[in-house]
Amino acid sequence: MIFDFDGPLCHLFARRTAASVARRLRETYAGPPGGSAGMWPETTDPLRLLTAAFDDSSLPRENARQMERSLTLEEVAAAEVAFPTGYADALVRTLCATGRTVAVATDNSADAVERYLAGRSLLDAFSSGRRPGDAPSRVCGRVCDGTAPLRLKPDPDCVLRALESTGADAAESLMLGDSARDAAAARAAGVGFVGYARNERKERELREAGAEWVVPTLRDVLLTVDPLAHV
Repeated sequence: MIFDFDGPLCHLFARRTAASVARRLRETYAGPPGGSAGMWPETTDPLRLLTAAFDDSSLPRENARQMERSLTLEEVAAAEVAFPTGYADALVRTLCATGRTVAVATDNSADAVERYLAGRSLLDAFSSGRRPGDAPSRVCGRVCDGTAPLRLKPDPDCVLRALESTGADAAESLMLGDSARDAAAARAAGVGFVGYARNERKERELREAGAEWVVPTLRDVLLTVDPLAHV
């Protein structure tokens, strides 16, 4: 199973809010009033601001890369105090105990994901059995090396990398996500999709994105994997 990170595994910005992170990024990198950054979207989503920075041809590319590095530091700090999603830990462990392979495909930084998983004693579940020279890490976050456009969902890049890291066929794989972008990326990668909707707005968004299976709690997924799971 391929997990999105923020939502299905944890609530990343539960304490260090996304709005406060977006505000700090805008204040630091938007430049003087009247500049092109004035056209950046008014948003509380740091990833939308990052995309705007990379799409802004008047902003030096090094500034955009520095903004991405700043966002990574913010995400790592948030990961240290993030709230776990209900039943997520048990689901990961049950998938592994029943012979399934797990991976992460996210627009967040791999550093933040690994910091969170290590804090929950789950990192080994996403790396067990790997040896030097094996398939890529099964924690597949955003890539920002300056040599290519920023490829965030709905681009299937991170899902395809996660799929490669498991060695599984797309037709035999499943992604668990909580946004329309997740659903679109899974579809583009040829991977099945289950939506996690913690409220009616999320469920509506996922249904409109074409998600056939939507669950309000990961308990439903856990009991599908193992009907005898102690929940």
